[in-house]
Amino acid sequence: MPSGPQIRAARALLGISAKELAQLAGVGWATIQRYESSVEVPSAQLHKMDQVSKVLEDAGIEFSGDPVLSPGVRLRRK
Repeated sequence: MPSGPQIRAARALLGISAKELAQLAGVGWATIQRYESSVEVPSAQLHKMDQVSKVLEDAGIEFSGDPVLSPGVRLRRK
């Protein structure tokens, strides 16, 4: 599961807003805001976090490293 900073970085790499990510993942905008405000892996309903992760990964995002100690994000070009 990605951390808040990883989710923010992934969005930045994709050039999408929190609102767009929320719509793509089928979750509320406030949910994305709450996830991104967390320094660690956000406490979340597992299915919602899975939806957000899947949308980002399907768009080409790869999460790497420890989500808290050495968070990494990169964009895989198709």
